[in-house]
Amino acid sequence: MSNATPTLASSLESLRRTGVIAVPAGVGLIRVAGDDAAAFLHTQLTNAVEDLSPDTARLAGYCSPKGRLQASFLMWRDADGIVLQISADIQPAIQKRLSMFVLRAKAKLSDLSATHGVLGVAGPAAAGALAVAGLPAPQGPLQAASAEGVTVIRLADADGAPRWQIVAPADRIAALQQTLSGNLDAAAPAFWDWLDVMSGVPRISTPTQEQFVPQMINFELIGGVNFRKGCYPGQEVVARSQYRGTLKRRMWRLHGEDEVPAAAAEIFRPEDPEQPCGMIVNAAPSPEGGWDALAELKIDAAAGALRLGAADGPAVATRALPYEVPLPNAAEAAG
Repeated sequence: MSNATPTLASSLESLRRTGVIAVPAGVGLIRVAGDDAAAFLHTQLTNAVEDLSPDTARLAGYCSPKGRLQASFLMWRDADGIVLQISADIQPAIQKRLSMFVLRAKAKLSDLSATHGVLGVAGPAAAGALAVAGLPAPQGPLQAASAEGVTVIRLADADGAPRWQIVAPADRIAALQQTLSGNLDAAAPAFWDWLDVMSGVPRISTPTQEQFVPQMINFELIGGVNFRKGCYPGQEVVARSQYRGTLKRRMWRLHGEDEVPAAAAEIFRPEDPEQPCGMIVNAAPSPEGGWDALAELKIDAAAGALRLGAADGPAVATRALPYEVPLPNAAEAAG
């Protein structure tokens, strides 16, 4: 709709008034094809894959044998296999590592990013814009629908706004973007990054690989872990974290006023300069000033004063996530 270069603040206005369209940055896509694709992935990931239906998307993680996340995925089925959406910076290494374990399974991994693109739409007018473009707008959480080789996935809401992701062949992306832009304002990739943060869904990238057991970043709370499925790398550690002892760390949303921190930047308490109490997972500039981030924190530190980078660094404050996070009592958290 608007041809002016969007600012983050103007994109927030558009989001709340009508809607926005963005090209998400740093997105990689892996296709796993073959008769055994689902069975193979079922043995590797934290979520069930064998019963994944074409009308559903799921979050999933890929752990080290020590139960630490090496990657996080959004996954769904298309006509040619199962698609894993991953942070682009870790895609080549994770694709290579998964391929090493295929062995005799009839499954082949390929880089779908080379042939497909991703668009994001959000806001009250987004569903109507999808309809004008001849695309479905699934309404349930993580529901998916396909039309003529294009997949549309309902993502978690952000800032109270509904969101969808469109995955289409690269030669169709430009036309779809033009059609959708007739009813939605363009937004920068950084604005979509902010919406991802506001949704409370973390994404593992190179700096945060093998830093977190899934529960430390609330991954089981948002549907990324199935505790009833069979074994996968790190499964015993993940299960033990769930059923034995008390979880000492969780993920919060943080807000700060200085320069946007990088992933894996450490969080400190002023009274403890030697020992960090948390780590940034994802961060993005806020359209209302400063920045917002998802950060893993010691539970007993989250309610106190926090600093970025050092005990005397810039102050940061915890903010609510869009879902409830169960917390132990103070004595358990500090134990």
